[in-house]
Amino acid sequence: MTRTIPAVDASGTDVGVLLPVAVHFDDMDPMGLLHNSRYALLVERAWSTFWRDRGQGGRTGLDGDGFSVLKAFDITYDLPVSELGDYAVHFWTDHLGNTSHTAGYRVCSADGTTTYAHGRRTTVRLDRTTLKPTPWSERVREIARTIGLPQDRF
Repeated sequence: MTRTIPAVDASGTDVGVLLPVAVHFDDMDPMGLLHNSRYALLVERAWSTFWRDRGQGGRTGLDGDGFSVLKAFDITYDLPVSELGDYAVHFWTDHLGNTSHTAGYRVCSADGTTTYAHGRRTTVRLDRTTLKPTPWSERVREIARTIGLPQDRF
């Protein structure tokens, strides 16, 4: 089941987590706008910080449940980011499967009221030896539930 994410969803911050990110001069393209590839970078950095701050991934970021790969990354650009400074990434668990995790996200203003881009990202946890999908730990399931949509989706 696919959940449609509204282009602008200021009220959506009651689900998930809002993490601060910064846009720097070298993130901008020649037109003075945030380069399209940097939106994904902001999302990935916020996502990594969220999990690392909760003790996941170990020192390298790749230990245990941290050994996962991106399966899909979808993005829709809503408004251009045209200024340097403080912004945020708002994300939430959309679906947690046995070996995969899909999160919805928004790149937004620091207070979460303006959406610049939105989408979904799906990761798959891999066994480090076989490189085949392997189940998420119970700890990851607990953390994912804290930023999730209604519990019946897990």
